[in-house]
Amino acid sequence: MQYESPRATPGRYAGEMTAATRSTLTVRGRVLRVDVRPGNPAWPPLLLCNGIGASLEVLQPFVDALDPLREVIRFDLPGVGGSSLPVLPYHLATLPALLTGLLDRLGHDRADVLGISWGGGLAQQFALWRPGRVRRLVLVATGTGTVMVPGRPRVLRHTLTRRRYRDPRYAMSIAGEIYGGSMRSSPARAAELLHAGGGAGRDRGYY
Repeated sequence: MQYESPRATPGRYAGEMTAATRSTLTVRGRVLRVDVRPGNPAWPPLLLCNGIGASLEVLQPFVDALDPLREVIRFDLPGVGGSSLPVLPYHLATLPALLTGLLDRLGHDRADVLGISWGGGLAQQFALWRPGRVRRLVLVATGTGTVMVPGRPRVLRHTLTRRRYRDPRYAMSIAGEIYGGSMRSSPARAAELLHAGGGAGRDRGYY
């Protein structure tokens, strides 16, 4: 386990700081970049599953808004952000074992799991295959798989490449269409968040 220097993360309350530890862990043979914001050990941690191709930094504003007493676990998927590129392609069905191994390495029997977008599919798969490890499941801006109403092709085409992670101007131009909400009026915020990690990994990892 190789630890980087702890960094200070603003808490929810004024003047309160919470130290977060970013590390590289080998889990089930895969090298993952992991960020753990410690919290009250009496509470179950919150495990965050990110959207496709996004590094863990994208969720920093959300983590900052959470109760500082809640432990938060974030990770980069294989081939994304700071996690090593996978040797072979992996399938969504193979990842619940990876999350199980991650919780084991961090010493947790169960967690509350939140999945956003593609990560929502991963969170559902984890809850289905490892129900004893999931206390609560939170799904954000995601779908239910093959029985869902598909997204608009005009919007989905933006996910065919990782260009939004490489080109800030392109990220701004599509932010309102692909993310909606406040990104329509503040598209620069999307570019800032998508590029916060300094890179989203290689194309091979994204695909």
